[in-house]
Amino acid sequence: MPTLNEDTAIQLAEVFHLIGDPNRLRIVFACLDEPVCVSDMAARLGLSPSLVSHHLRLLRAARLLGSERRGKQVFYRAADEHIRSVLRDMAEHVEEPDEHPEAG
Repeated sequence: MPTLNEDTAIQLAEVFHLIGDPNRLRIVFACLDEPVCVSDMAARLGLSPSLVSHHLRLLRAARLLGSERRGKQVFYRAADEHIRSVLRDMAEHVEEPDEHPEAG
């Protein structure tokens, strides 16, 4: 069974803590399939642009999202396929019916 060294475990725990916030998680999901600008993301998620921008700074610093400037706008996207795969797989797992309900 694989083990994590302490530094990797700390970094991974910080990433999971960061995406443990529902708004940040929704922001990352909004960027999985295509680059999205702040105003579109804010409108789509029902959040203020300033709150979205704050969360985006944290998500970029954690290397979960990347950005690309197009003219005056900045578009955000999932940093790589690892991020897309992990989040899609976890969402699929959560949406699966419980095959082993607790007896009680």
